[in-house]
Amino acid sequence: MKLFLFGAGYSATHFAQTYHKQFQSITGTTRKADNFAALEAKGIDPVLFDDDFSPVSTELIEKLRNATHLIISVSPGLGFEKIIKILAEDILPFQNSLQWVTYLSTTGVYGDKQGAWVTEDTATAPISTHSVQRVNAENSLQLLCDTYQLSLSILRLSGIYGPGRNPFVSLRNATAKRIIKPDQVFNRIHVDDIAGAIMHLAKSDNSGIYNISDNFPAPNQDVITYAAQLMGIEPPEEVQFSDANMSPMAQAFYSENKRISNTKLLNSGFKLAYPDYKIGLKTMWDSHSWT
Repeated sequence: MKLFLFGAGYSATHFAQTYHKQFQSITGTTRKADNFAALEAKGIDPVLFDDDFSPVSTELIEKLRNATHLIISVSPGLGFEKIIKILAEDILPFQNSLQWVTYLSTTGVYGDKQGAWVTEDTATAPISTHSVQRVNAENSLQLLCDTYQLSLSILRLSGIYGPGRNPFVSLRNATAKRIIKPDQVFNRIHVDDIAGAIMHLAKSDNSGIYNISDNFPAPNQDVITYAAQLMGIEPPEEVQFSDANMSPMAQAFYSENKRISNTKLLNSGFKLAYPDYKIGLKTMWDSHSWT
């Protein structure tokens, strides 16, 4: 198997590092040559991919044509339309080795459900511009893969946490906030479980849409409080949502309230390593793997 990562970001890179022995080669795109050394240190062969109108390199096309497995994690607006064009014009119409595609999307496509449970059959109703773009990206990629009878898994990810990206880091940096909004809950997913779900679905050839999420929707302030307890420090003061000084992105985050069902994923035979945030955070803290 040969892996190509369109967007060697946090989750895709973690997958590549975790399962590098499963692949003969791993190629990942980056927008800056300055990132080459970091990717090479992780066992990823880097190739430039700009989100503008600059020509696509022959090196990228050649490596993509040789790939058997493709993970797309590039956000809409950061070159996704260009990826569709490359696949439609330079890859899929020709003899190629591609067997399977996965797209890392977001549970934000469901919009606000006022705390109700959502499944993969729940209608999308995105609120933010970013989530609207995600729905369009899912649809474009699905149409393309259907045209060429190519397996596609669309993974809708809950809030991602893992090494270097967790409440311990924000508490250490004094950026953690305990924002109180009555009845507000969020689901989360450890990056190890994202990697595991990708490999599980690839090996079992399970195409379709899957919610990649833990089993335990909970208020964000509870997560911060629990992390502070593990660290043996006082959590930050509570701040009411109406009084919180929040970025537009954070405001959009809190404008949606839903509980994510992962039943379809679990019924496919996948078992979460971290079914709730307490298991995930305690494991990272005890193993010193949170930095």
